[in-house]
Amino acid sequence: MKSLRRRNIRDRVMEVVLMASTILVLLPLLIIIYHVISNGISAINWEFFTEELGSPSRAMQGRPTGLVHTMIGTLVVDFMALAIAVPVGIGAGVMLSEYPDHRLNPTLRIMNDTLNGMPAILKGLFAFVLIVKPMGTFSGIAGAAALAFVMIPIIARTTESALMSIPWTIREAALAIGLPRWRVVLSTVMPAAKTGLVTGILIGFARAAGEAAPLLFTSFGNNYLPNHWTGFIFNPVDTLPQRLYSLAISPYAQWHSMGWASAIVLLGFVILCFTAARLASRQKYQL
Repeated sequence: MKSLRRRNIRDRVMEVVLMASTILVLLPLLIIIYHVISNGISAINWEFFTEELGSPSRAMQGRPTGLVHTMIGTLVVDFMALAIAVPVGIGAGVMLSEYPDHRLNPTLRIMNDTLNGMPAILKGLFAFVLIVKPMGTFSGIAGAAALAFVMIPIIARTTESALMSIPWTIREAALAIGLPRWRVVLSTVMPAAKTGLVTGILIGFARAAGEAAPLLFTSFGNNYLPNHWTGFIFNPVDTLPQRLYSLAISPYAQWHSMGWASAIVLLGFVILCFTAARLASRQKYQL
């Protein structure tokens, strides 16, 4: 009886410790969310989602300003980066998982780990040298390339982990009926690991969506909507992380409020991506 009572006490103590640890982890996040919303909610209105930022004189005159061009630019740049990063990242993850004895794998793993640990600003500088200087202008495609460098190592690592979780007996069964190795990977292994692949893509996407430093050297920013949709690709384009930085250092109180409002939009976008990733991983365990 004493030993049973002692175990129950230990269980209760551990529950209290775990609950306290959870609260300590969530408390900074809740404080940040409250602070962002309380400072930026006043700038959330119809004009914020429909008007351009325009010149500083508009803010000084009290004319309506908004960030519609920034939100559209963010979606364009982020999804272009996703289109670049997904094939490369998944290809690298497949190589590391399905061809472990290939002679390129040690070099590929070192390069992936180095890229994963590299500061994001260096990835922006690399995209600047690779794209901005040859083109002679900042552009949305340069910003997409910089963000793709952020996504690729994350997608590659999660792809490798997702594929390694699939039992090798499935591969052996597919090979036994005469399927080539590449067909086994595409038709058998990857569909079985699709939930893990989607989760990794969403995590990489959410990670890159909040990066501002690489965009300062690549997409640069713009206060207006382009005259043509190609302007989002080949001309300087505005994004929420970069615009948040610019508004925070501006001398206008109205722009400071808009900076907090843009933080609300960006925070909601990132939370949505991570929530989708969690739902995808939860579905994996249910299957």
